[in-house]
Amino acid sequence: MADFGGADLETFRAEARQWLEENFPKSLRGADDMTPGEGPVSETEDRKRWKQAMAEKGWGTPTWPKQYGGGELSGPQAVVLADEMNRIGAYNPMAGMGVAMIGPTLLEYGTEDQKARHLPPISRGEIRWCQGYSEPGAGSDLASLQTRCEDAGDHWVINGQKIWTSGAQYADWCFCLVRTDTTKKHEGISFVLINMHQPGVEVRPIKLIAGHSPFCETFFTNARAEKNDMVGPLNGGWTVGKRLLQFERSGSSRPRGEAGPTPAELAKQYIGVDEKGRIADVDLRSRIAANDIDRHAFVLTQYRAIAEAKGNQSPSAATSIMKNANTVITQQRQELTIELMGYQGLGWEGDAFSELERSTVRSWLSGKATTIFAGSYEVQNNIISKRILGLPDTTQSN
Repeated sequence: MADFGGADLETFRAEARQWLEENFPKSLRGADDMTPGEGPVSETEDRKRWKQAMAEKGWGTPTWPKQYGGGELSGPQAVVLADEMNRIGAYNPMAGMGVAMIGPTLLEYGTEDQKARHLPPISRGEIRWCQGYSEPGAGSDLASLQTRCEDAGDHWVINGQKIWTSGAQYADWCFCLVRTDTTKKHEGISFVLINMHQPGVEVRPIKLIAGHSPFCETFFTNARAEKNDMVGPLNGGWTVGKRLLQFERSGSSRPRGEAGPTPAELAKQYIGVDEKGRIADVDLRSRIAANDIDRHAFVLTQYRAIAEAKGNQSPSAATSIMKNANTVITQQRQELTIELMGYQGLGWEGDAFSELERSTVRSWLSGKATTIFAGSYEVQNNIISKRILGLPDTTQSN
């Protein structure tokens, strides 16, 4: 791997590798804390021990200040840590929208009270968050949202509907864009934090083709939000909300480690090898190699971007490029895996298919959503063309 951090970064790599070897339970290799369709997995002793170790180290939120439970690592150190975790199949027990989305947003826009109340529980992995953005009539044109938030004196009252709220059925809190002024569009939106454990909140999971329900419909009926849980100024939520989306895209632009067999390993198993030990199918071999090269180049580009940021850890419009690149590379990888399995790559249930084959099919189907969530592929291309390339708006006449 290219050295973008010098000797100090390699010293940290050695320290992180040793700590992970000593603290990560090998029984959890390749695991996660969520099971598709079933929600959070039960906490075994090994899972509890791993979460506690990461919380005490602050590495569940590695770049956050220590006063909020973080590890105060630099950007390059955080990338090295993620690299070392991927190497041994370790997962972040605090990972989720709290760590990737609302946490960084509160660090930038939250009051000291909001940071003190909400960030430490996220760092300890004690609460889950969901995102209240899209509505049935407000998808790509998010600013047309109609969920109302009205001043009730000592608190806010919220009425309306959100859709595609990932993990809402398991969430403790929701960060939500709401309309506080009906006379303006973008300037009439505010950003509030809503406790999901109250009578005015109803969640209905949506079952997808992959067989599970990560997305939900969420209904607010006279739901309550405290006055001190509005992030940013009244009617200033559009700026906060856009910034959060940059953090989301930054998170979704990072390739996850492969705990199971790689496509190359699976190809040798399902297709066989030639006299030189190479994948027997020449065309498939070349496409797997090309995907491996793209994936490795993507990781190196991340290292370079961090090195060039010179300490500025905040995401920019360039996250749209990285998000699109990562989703295409990942989807191609899933397509290749399904293809090389042949008929065994069509398994949904039954003893004729292994657990790996069944999970691969479900992952392939679920992966179709990656070019949609966090802003669709087409929306990202618009951002790239306008904010990075400086191209004119295509809606304007020539």
